[in-house]
Amino acid sequence: MERRKFLKYITLAGTSFTFASCTQGSQSRPQDEVVVPASPMAANELLKVGFVYVGPVVDFGWTYAHDLGRREMEANLQEKVKTTFVENVSEGEDAERVIRQLALEGHKLIFTTSFGYMNPTLRVAKDFPNVFFEHCTGYKRVKNVGTYLGRFEEPRYLIGMIAGKMTKSNVIGFIGSYPIPEVIRGIGAFTQGLRETNPKAKVRVVWVQSWYEPAKERAAAQALVNLGADVLTQYTDSAAAIQLAEEKGIYAFGYNTDMSPFGSKAHLTSAINKWGKFYTDKALSVINGTWKSEAVWYGIAQGMVDVSPLNPIIPQDVQQLVTAKRQQFMSGAAHPFDGPVKDQKGVVRVSKGQVLSDKEQMVMDWYVQGIEGSIPKKTS
Repeated sequence: MERRKFLKYITLAGTSFTFASCTQGSQSRPQDEVVVPASPMAANELLKVGFVYVGPVVDFGWTYAHDLGRREMEANLQEKVKTTFVENVSEGEDAERVIRQLALEGHKLIFTTSFGYMNPTLRVAKDFPNVFFEHCTGYKRVKNVGTYLGRFEEPRYLIGMIAGKMTKSNVIGFIGSYPIPEVIRGIGAFTQGLRETNPKAKVRVVWVQSWYEPAKERAAAQALVNLGADVLTQYTDSAAAIQLAEEKGIYAFGYNTDMSPFGSKAHLTSAINKWGKFYTDKALSVINGTWKSEAVWYGIAQGMVDVSPLNPIIPQDVQQLVTAKRQQFMSGAAHPFDGPVKDQKGVVRVSKGQVLSDKEQMVMDWYVQGIEGSIPKKTS
């Protein structure tokens, strides 16, 4: 139960600061590696790389971020690679058809960027053992299929810290997509950061049951403003919330990419995903004959996630707090779910001195203290 799996649930109603990326270190999910023996490509052989996208490349969110990564890989490797992408691919049979066609056309490395592509990817991989596949946000791997995911909870925590210092109403509005573990832990990490800087602030969530529907996202943002929110954030892909915040004279955070162009006054920063280095490294591993199936889960330290430049309206002391916490995440001295962590009922879920493990994060189905309301239940 991860990113972009369409489940049926009940709906609840100029910058002065830039983070430099760092790519030292290595983190991956605690699973055994499956190594595929491979041979280096010929010096003059062109690597064809395919990308399968669930949304449009102009969503300025999830899909746009992946496409920026694709373009970065092209710029880095130039004549060594040739890329193809297919956008707006629904999950299921349509995905399998597209993935299979890319394999038939000679793409030796294929990135499938939505959770619902997991089983279609595995089915095609079985028929093309000499093609390498990388599936984003999934958990199933075979000898020619690897998985990858960003530690989105790290930048979520950082923007939560900022929200705690910028709110006046102490009500933060969060637009949720689907109540699956990835989204729930993102809301939780944000709330943990919020409570570090402002224990009185609360998070209210409206679920839109969609990843990318600007009209729904805007309506949810308006509903949250009506509930008293003076800061908005999201786990959806459009810039609708930023645009509404700009109109209302309140603050907001973007997601996936830097959304400051959609609201220069309202936008404080964005929790961003950066796929370019990973895509470059995986393509090089195929070219060099060193590709292996592995479960990658990278954070700020590896340059896969971060926050965009901070709006200079954020006080310098708050920027310094965020800088210090970001450095702690990079060094491993801090974790978004450092104990003690309590749930809504005040029950300690993570004891002092402990952290919420990767395994527990991957199945997180509870709200941390500070979030109002309840998680929708799955319907039949």
